[in-house]
Amino acid sequence: MDSAELQISIHHRFGQVKFLETALTHSSFANEQDGFDDNERLEFLGDAVLELCISEEGFRRFPSAAEGQLTRIRSQLVKERSLAAIARSLKLDRYIRLGRGEELQGGRERDALLADAFEAVMGAVFLDGGFEAAKGSILAIFEDLWPLETMLPEAKDYKSRLQEVAQERFRDRPIYVLAGTSGPEHEKIFKVDVTLPEGEVFRGTSTSVKRAEQESAKIALDYLCDE
Repeated sequence: MDSAELQISIHHRFGQVKFLETALTHSSFANEQDGFDDNERLEFLGDAVLELCISEEGFRRFPSAAEGQLTRIRSQLVKERSLAAIARSLKLDRYIRLGRGEELQGGRERDALLADAFEAVMGAVFLDGGFEAAKGSILAIFEDLWPLETMLPEAKDYKSRLQEVAQERFRDRPIYVLAGTSGPEHEKIFKVDVTLPEGEVFRGTSTSVKRAEQESAKIALDYLCDE
């Protein structure tokens, strides 16, 4: 596999090219060929490295952004469709090794497969060069994909969004009630129920009342959006 051009594109020259080769090996290929490892473990590692690097850079780049805004920015950047688009721009689809069946079924064009391969490549960079190498690669690749500060998504939490939806749909507000706690004092879990105006009840659990309220509101919003 001649990966010189790809290594230039991802801004990392591998000391151990075997890491990159594994990152580009789909399980369908490994299952058909002896002596090859697939990229699933590297995908797991790369996903974590990617989230940390994007979170840290968002925190640095947008000092006035609220938590909700940073979360939305990260979600937009690392969602499957976005990563698949990056993979295509890097021409990863040309380098991925697929089994015959996956190839015939159009696997080289699938967003999920391409996104997984990109994460695996970032995991390979991390193994080969450490965190700073992975961070440098990721920040270079994402450099032109960040939103302008004037275009940051609105920072609305789940409780605020649920209240807006309930007021619009039911002309009334949801009600939150602490439903109980569990666990030892230093690891207490709080349970909060939110009741919608028409009587539906949704429970959220977390390590604080505020977080449990947010969780219950999120579950209620998901329910309303699926109706």
